[in-house]
Amino acid sequence: MTSQAPTRLPPINAALQLHHLDASLLVVEKPAGLLCVPGRGEDKQDCLSARVQALHPEALIVHRLDMATSGLLLMARSPEAQRLLSQAFAERRIHKQYVAVVDGRMAETGPASADGWQLIDLPIAVDWPQRPLRAIDPVAGKPSQTRWRLDEAASLEALGSPQAQSPSSRVLLEPLTGRSHQLRVHLKALGHPIVGDTLYASQAVAARAPRLLLHASALAFAHPLTGQPLRFDSPAPF
Repeated sequence: MTSQAPTRLPPINAALQLHHLDASLLVVEKPAGLLCVPGRGEDKQDCLSARVQALHPEALIVHRLDMATSGLLLMARSPEAQRLLSQAFAERRIHKQYVAVVDGRMAETGPASADGWQLIDLPIAVDWPQRPLRAIDPVAGKPSQTRWRLDEAASLEALGSPQAQSPSSRVLLEPLTGRSHQLRVHLKALGHPIVGDTLYASQAVAARAPRLLLHASALAFAHPLTGQPLRFDSPAPF
């Protein structure tokens, strides 16, 4: 895979971009290239959860984003809120949407839903010879589903994006399950890996961007204690 330069991270003492803060939860913006939780080794202790906990020591992880992915992350501020939010994730009551730029011009692969979404329904398993990579595996794979459609609100050409110089598509993604690397593996399986993906794309496609062009752009759910509908949006920085 390509050895492109790492994404430049904000300094450790940089202000966190909070989208929401109340007594039960917070929603924060994760920059690309930053771990969600500490990794192994002293050089992997800087992470989003540690930065949040420096200001809000009670904050607890509810879900994660890949290190290379940017965007909205939800954290709980009590064990009870963490339990309720984790249950909501498990029961698919938390709506997540992503924006990605993929290689090539994507086209419909089957019947679309009434609102124009296509479904990728391909089981995913650990690729043991190449772990931690994942792969489509119809025998050992766990059920994995992703909805996608072209992002008609903004074309690459209209935005003047550098990605417009090569055949690319800007797509919206909604994971219905939460497998590791699910969006990246599903898009690769369709023949449209995400631009900037050093794990699943070719060297040429990976080298077309300084980072993975995948961003968690929307979260919608009911507040775990009050039931109030909440929605948060974060425009993709690419």
